[in-house]
Amino acid sequence: MKSDAGTTGDQFGHPAGLRTLFFTEMWERMSYYGMRALLVLFMVDAIEDGGLGFTDASATAIYGLYTASVYLLTLPGGWLADRLLGAQKTIWFGGIIIMCGHFILAIPSLYAFFIGLAFVAIGTGLLKPNISAVVGAMYAPGDPRRDAGFTIFYMGINVGGALGPLVCSTLGESERFGWHYGFAAAGVGMLVGLIQFRLSAPRLGTAGLVPSLDHNNRDDRRRIRNGWRIVGAALCGIVLLGGLLLTGTITVDPQSLAEKATVFIAAVAGLYFVGLFAFGGLSAEEKKRVTVILILFLASAMFWAGFEQAGSSLNLFADRYTDRMIGAFEIPAGWFQTLNPTFIIILAPVYSALWVALARRQLDPSTPAKFAGGLILLGAGFAVMIGAAQLVVAGDKVLPTWLIFTFLLHTMGELALSPVGLSAMTKLAPQRYCGQLMGIWFVSSALGLIVAGILAGEFRDDAVDAMPALYLQIVLTTAGSGLLLAVFVRPIRRLMGDIL
Repeated sequence: MKSDAGTTGDQFGHPAGLRTLFFTEMWERMSYYGMRALLVLFMVDAIEDGGLGFTDASATAIYGLYTASVYLLTLPGGWLADRLLGAQKTIWFGGIIIMCGHFILAIPSLYAFFIGLAFVAIGTGLLKPNISAVVGAMYAPGDPRRDAGFTIFYMGINVGGALGPLVCSTLGESERFGWHYGFAAAGVGMLVGLIQFRLSAPRLGTAGLVPSLDHNNRDDRRRIRNGWRIVGAALCGIVLLGGLLLTGTITVDPQSLAEKATVFIAAVAGLYFVGLFAFGGLSAEEKKRVTVILILFLASAMFWAGFEQAGSSLNLFADRYTDRMIGAFEIPAGWFQTLNPTFIIILAPVYSALWVALARRQLDPSTPAKFAGGLILLGAGFAVMIGAAQLVVAGDKVLPTWLIFTFLLHTMGELALSPVGLSAMTKLAPQRYCGQLMGIWFVSSALGLIVAGILAGEFRDDAVDAMPALYLQIVLTTAGSGLLLAVFVRPIRRLMGDIL
């Protein structure tokens, strides 16, 4: 992708296009996280109250399948931009598909619900990887402003993530409006983002404007034709499968599908690593580094399996077991989904300064040490929930402070693991396999998210007595894995060589 580092700097000393991408991503994340805050609550709500009447297990399995598909679809989304459309056009079309998906979700129909989910997942898969790629393309290699530019962009993500649940949950959970108004509000947010993107797109210059294949090259023209044939075949397959599902020609049990999808994703990732070690022509040093990538892959999947309880089981906990009354006003359950992005906005600069200060003293923890800390903090958050669950078993509703502290600890864990992991992949991956291994890194998130949906189904309303034991199980698994990883930090560091 061509760099457009020569664009005129704006008032912050960055390429003018950064402002465009900041607000586009902010509105897209507003729509995504706003809808996400409603999704499980809408699915389990009674039909007579406007919901779908699904069981907890089915609702959380669908949630896991949906969130995992978003990450999996970033792989074809990046391919489409690189080869056929260019990142800018892919972002535009992805945003339109997302907007349509949210407005389809606003239609009170079971068919519309599943069609809308598919639209949002596909559109997000197109937009999400490519908007980040354009941010990078605006800076020349070695430009010292790059990290600061991504930090500003990251703030846009979290501003949108904090705003979305406040708006959509206020409408969706209210008796006056209802769920479908919340989904429509997410669509309006994406519409605003699209208008802003179209009006200010000239600021982006040539960054991500054209794909890598050249229409003037005969061989590339053949590749382009073949690429569009693949896209056409994929779209026909999606439409056919959707038609078979919606007409009841084939039926799917969400829980069973989630379990099979977990096995499939894990098997594909496992076979990829086996193939890479066996047939990838890796040097001894590269094999050591890919071994570290495999370890971090497993740790990442486990982290997201616990962390993504936020939108499923913890969302249901807020709705059913948390005292949300302030005087005569009841806080919408979805408002708790704003805690994570709000804490990120507050804590991200603190973490950044902390790593810099420790590095100056040569005390900066290594990547595996940070991963271990992230898993331990995640487990600590669920340890808080054990106490809350015990109060619920005793028949009480709990104060919001239990969830607030849980989300705080989970966010602290996320900041120790997520941005560090992405950076580590770019450093550890052999150059000729960098793109593939970045894709595999997103697969680790997808695997964790789909496991999260299955796990959340265990937190059933008719089995409240089992809740403390379930939280204890998560604590032992996540914090235990973090402690195990901490024990092996030194051997893993030796495998990494001079990469921290």
